[in-house]
Amino acid sequence: MGEFDLIARFFQRPAHPAGPQVALGVGDDCALLQPAPGTQLAISCDMLVEGRHFLPDVDPATLGHKALAVNLSDLAACGARPLAFTLALALPAANEAWLAGFARGLFALADAHGCELIGGDTTQGPLNICITVFGEVPVVNGKRQALLRSGAQPGDDLYVSGMPGQARLALEALQGTRSLPADVLPPLRARLEMPTPRVALGLALRGVASAAIDVSDGLLGDLGHILQASACGATVDTAIAINSIAADADSTRPEVQFLMQLPVEQRLALVLAGGDDYELLFTAPVAARAAVQAAALASATPVTRIGHIETAQGLRLIDAQGQPVSGRFASFDHFA
Repeated sequence: MGEFDLIARFFQRPAHPAGPQVALGVGDDCALLQPAPGTQLAISCDMLVEGRHFLPDVDPATLGHKALAVNLSDLAACGARPLAFTLALALPAANEAWLAGFARGLFALADAHGCELIGGDTTQGPLNICITVFGEVPVVNGKRQALLRSGAQPGDDLYVSGMPGQARLALEALQGTRSLPADVLPPLRARLEMPTPRVALGLALRGVASAAIDVSDGLLGDLGHILQASACGATVDTAIAINSIAADADSTRPEVQFLMQLPVEQRLALVLAGGDDYELLFTAPVAARAAVQAAALASATPVTRIGHIETAQGLRLIDAQGQPVSGRFASFDHFA
């Protein structure tokens, strides 16, 4: 099977009703996007490398899902509606069964978000997946509605969505550094390999949140990007943050019972430095608390208020009594 046969068989589909913004998709030297009047394009790119971002034995369908999900998560953090994406794929060999599974997982998530594959490239080499995703955000009265990292203000509340820390726990088990019960690993592994991009929450937070970022390398590390861009500081209530690892989950589920029995120090490290969560970390004014809860309800996404933004720069961790919490919660860094 040659390169162009591979593309035609697994990645070229009949035109989907992606909307007038996708004027031309797969099959030409360039795709054509036509932004809707009164909108801006939001563009992001992520690369997944075997052995670095995913394990060699990962199911190809779940890998197809995650490859797109991590990019849709960036759009969610910007409050952007997905439009389209490109796929650059390096393959050791043209394995038809692997390609079929990968394409199935990829397109299932793409179709769920109305996001059309409009082009890309394939080559032979070590397994490497690079996706560039395109979304749109409105501009109202000359003011962009995109959520940025630079909008946090002193006094704002600090929130995180979902259940951070679970993906890291699964990764430790798969790497052999932690043992998990047989009924606990599968649901946690799904959090690692099939993250849920919080697109609906990101859209609902437009005009509500003041700043946002997705949690990919660790909550505190990604919070640091907001604080740097916004030139402010923050205090995080660790007593509340550690319980977000099982926020709004059914307490009878075995993985939830296991998580809540972990020592406080372990839960704290998983939540604050875990990474691979692809949850949203965002700030919003105190006056917007009801609007934040409405956005959470509308998007069926749990959110936890874990701290607040301050004028004094730097990051401060406190316990339930308001006392400082010490510890090093380093986020992932490819070159550290």
